[in-house]
Amino acid sequence: MTQTVKLAKLKRSEKNVRTTPPKNIEAMAASIRARGIMQNLLVTAARPKGMFEIIAGDRRYLGAMMLAEAGEIAAADYDVPVKIITGDEADLREVSLTENFQREQMTVAEECVAFQHFLKTDGDVDAVAKRFGQTRRFIEGRLRLADLAEPIFEALAAGKISYEMAKAYGSTADKAKQKRVFEQYGHSSYVNADQIRRAIANDTMKATDPIAILVGADAYVAAGGRIERELFSEDGDRWTDPELAQTLAATLMEAEAKRLGEELGVGWVRPVATTSLYGITSDLHRVTLPAAPLTDEEQTRCDEIEERMQVIESDMEDEGIDDDTYAALDAESDRLREEYQAIHDKAPELTDEVKGQVGVFLTLGRDGKMTLDTTYYSETPIRLPGDDRPLPSSPSSRRTADLPPEAVAPGGKPLSARLHDELAVQRRDILAASILGDPGLALDYMLFCLADPSHGYGRYGTTVRAGRPQDPQIPKDQPATQAQVAIAEAREGLDTSWTEGANPVERFEAFRALSDDAKAAWLAVVVATSLEAKPDYSSVTTNPLHARLASILEIEPAKWWRPTSANFFDRVSKGTLLALLTSVGGAPLAARYMASKKGEISTSCEKLFAGEAITEAETKEAALAWVPDAMRFDLVSAADADEAFGDEPDDEGFDDDGDTNDLGADDAGIDSDEALIAAE
Repeated sequence: MTQTVKLAKLKRSEKNVRTTPPKNIEAMAASIRARGIMQNLLVTAARPKGMFEIIAGDRRYLGAMMLAEAGEIAAADYDVPVKIITGDEADLREVSLTENFQREQMTVAEECVAFQHFLKTDGDVDAVAKRFGQTRRFIEGRLRLADLAEPIFEALAAGKISYEMAKAYGSTADKAKQKRVFEQYGHSSYVNADQIRRAIANDTMKATDPIAILVGADAYVAAGGRIERELFSEDGDRWTDPELAQTLAATLMEAEAKRLGEELGVGWVRPVATTSLYGITSDLHRVTLPAAPLTDEEQTRCDEIEERMQVIESDMEDEGIDDDTYAALDAESDRLREEYQAIHDKAPELTDEVKGQVGVFLTLGRDGKMTLDTTYYSETPIRLPGDDRPLPSSPSSRRTADLPPEAVAPGGKPLSARLHDELAVQRRDILAASILGDPGLALDYMLFCLADPSHGYGRYGTTVRAGRPQDPQIPKDQPATQAQVAIAEAREGLDTSWTEGANPVERFEAFRALSDDAKAAWLAVVVATSLEAKPDYSSVTTNPLHARLASILEIEPAKWWRPTSANFFDRVSKGTLLALLTSVGGAPLAARYMASKKGEISTSCEKLFAGEAITEAETKEAALAWVPDAMRFDLVSAADADEAFGDEPDDEGFDDDGDTNDLGADDAGIDSDEALIAAE
């Protein structure tokens, strides 16, 4: 039977099974302030007579006491609804456990809908926050989750995704972006919240990004840019129109580059919104200018320093010199050396003869400030006065006739070595991410590479022993591709409990105890991360076995990778872009861009090949299906395999004594055990 007891007659009990301090008492106090205590407490009679101990309801009691201590209610007069329980200590503890154990908290989805309802009623986030004793940020976060794209909120409500995952999707208010990422990653069991947040962040720009600092929030918003508050992270707000910010930054940097060019009188000043020139200067020639000659005054002073230094050295060799005199001469010697070095460390002399042939780069620092790089470059080799050495050949002079098709860009020009390497790595990543879903195929591939007697590491495009492949050097600041994200997600989803063993035997036994599914996941990841990007031994840069795996998996690279300005279009010539436009849309499409600047064509190509441009259906279909030959797996034939692998070994590849031919034990003059140790 429920009755009321004055708040002052209640006290906490040791019989309550909840021993940890209740959390968020402020929120409970706010609820009591607004609506009173809505659920009765369970209490039992205690000493002195008239007092009651709380068996269940500690948080409600502490919330009411907080109001009493603040003077909002009087403990002696405030009625608390209670249900009085009788029994021995064991009975009371059982009641406490039952009451706490059977209570079911509201789900996050239910909280979101409820707060959304109250906001519609009150119309004020601060009022709702005060009403429930929460912060404004907490309420805004729940409202953001309530406004998630429909399939994501349904997944949260059904328990298919966690609260942390929902917050990751809610890091942007753009429902279209949420839905795109959910469709791409939402059905993978390997995905975690950080990966979702990174995938969404790739389409936004942090307010602390150097480009954002350079542009400034006021100019960005005035130009129509949108800023999205980050409710689930302390990393700062995000700009949801990064292309606009980049355009504004480019305008600022181009204006500064023009001013500097006129001031310096050099051939060109190129603005680049980065601190690193890695790869940007690959098609240019570095110009090392001679230092300016010394003036008559400078030469005279240098002669004086040399004469004085000889006197100092002679005086310091005198064994009868006292310590103070020696120290003074030593200090004078140091000063003279510094002065001498400063006179000779003159800036390079940029003469009028070469000034118009060289240029410099205007870079953007991490603090958002523009800085002029002091290294000079030329687009073609130049001869400096007094230098009779042969001119170096131009990087673009490579012949394309001897190159494989995938190393040649549309229009016939060769891809840069760096771009070719990057595309090879990304093509390999697509294969690696695809093989994750077929551990059986990964097992077949691994066992074949281990068992085949003619196995060589480069020959089969894999390290197989789980060694990491030696990839071409790729800049670390490039955004992760879809395939790379999938690989990282799979790795993070592995059961690593077995790795905690103190020695190899313990770790092996722990690994053996894993489930078959856990071992299969390890197998798929090990094989996927062993794949080589490209071989070094032949002109066929797509390994024939990789091509066969891709055909079995029915991989379509275009579904994994799309060309962008950053990863392709900015890296090839204008002629290549026009040739590419001709190949997907015919000469009329290319003609539209003949008079455009390369940067404008690159931007248009990015939209066209992402399917975002308004164009004919046939052109859109062709653009969405196109990838560079360097990203394709279907260019390798059986003849290419013969060329790559050469002759197969005789018989089964074993010597008479049972050793494999490729160990070469007999040739090396060592026995088979030594050969095996060497192979290890």
